[in-house]
Amino acid sequence: MNHIKGIHHVTAITSSAEKNYEFFTYVLGMRLVKKTVNQDDIQTYHLFFADDKGSAGTDMTFFDFPGIPKGVHGTNEISKTSFRVPSDAALDYWVKRFERLEVKHTGIKEQFGKKTLSFVDFDDQNYQLISDEFNKGVESGTPWQKGPIPLEYAITGLGPVFVRIAKFDYFKEMMEKVLLFKETDKEGSFHLFEVGDGGNGASVIVEYNAILPEARQGFGTVHHAAFRVEDRSVLEEWIERMNSFGFHTSGYVNRHFFESLYARVAPQILFEFATDGPGFMGDEPYETLGEKLSLPPFLEPKRAEIEKLVRPIDTVRSTEEFIKE
Repeated sequence: MNHIKGIHHVTAITSSAEKNYEFFTYVLGMRLVKKTVNQDDIQTYHLFFADDKGSAGTDMTFFDFPGIPKGVHGTNEISKTSFRVPSDAALDYWVKRFERLEVKHTGIKEQFGKKTLSFVDFDDQNYQLISDEFNKGVESGTPWQKGPIPLEYAITGLGPVFVRIAKFDYFKEMMEKVLLFKETDKEGSFHLFEVGDGGNGASVIVEYNAILPEARQGFGTVHHAAFRVEDRSVLEEWIERMNSFGFHTSGYVNRHFFESLYARVAPQILFEFATDGPGFMGDEPYETLGEKLSLPPFLEPKRAEIEKLVRPIDTVRSTEEFIKE
């Protein structure tokens, strides 16, 4: 069996694509590599923020479903997304930056031997920065070269995904027997699971919590988390494997930028398996990634209709010069 390689992307829900673009571009210094629409709901934007090259394992994506209520955090949810930074010193930089920009944060803490800095955005979406200072395992990506963050401190990719779950024994068995993760550490109610080469880019941290009420999905919460597989042939192996364990799945889905499989693995926990390629460079040059509305070929004939449904958002950055601060 070809193992999962690590985290591919995390997709969350925002109340405002415009505010989301501003926060990720100008506060976090991540690069918008694709501005498109939800392929199943064409009135909804789908924004992809990633590293300099749009590498698999570095992108956080967002839907802005019209009229959706605010979500409620609780148990049975993908509860937090991590972003990797190169060093412990980078976290000191980010504390000062968050203070200056009035981003709510917890201060620097430590979990499983790694320094972290948790924070929230305008929707109360939960994130953390995690230091790669002592990390071993899956390599991270390339910081946005022309972004506003000094390269030695900039975000390079995705770190551990957090899952809060009420039935831990079931979830542990699913992670180990079905997804082939290994539990490698435990701190209190938090359990560290790793897959493949392990490390920050191939970890899920599972929190056992049967006390909090059930989470409710809405803006400010995560929609799903995706794991990396090499290519279509490996994806087909996982389709067969998930079906053999009796999971209800989407079957094969072509998302144009990658190929996918979706499976509901626990109450309100949607996992995706996504191929590393083809990636985001097919329809836009490197210099202007994310600046135009990009549509997959099957939606291109509906471009005029879609452009009337989604309000325009100015995402041109190739003409800007960011001062690193």
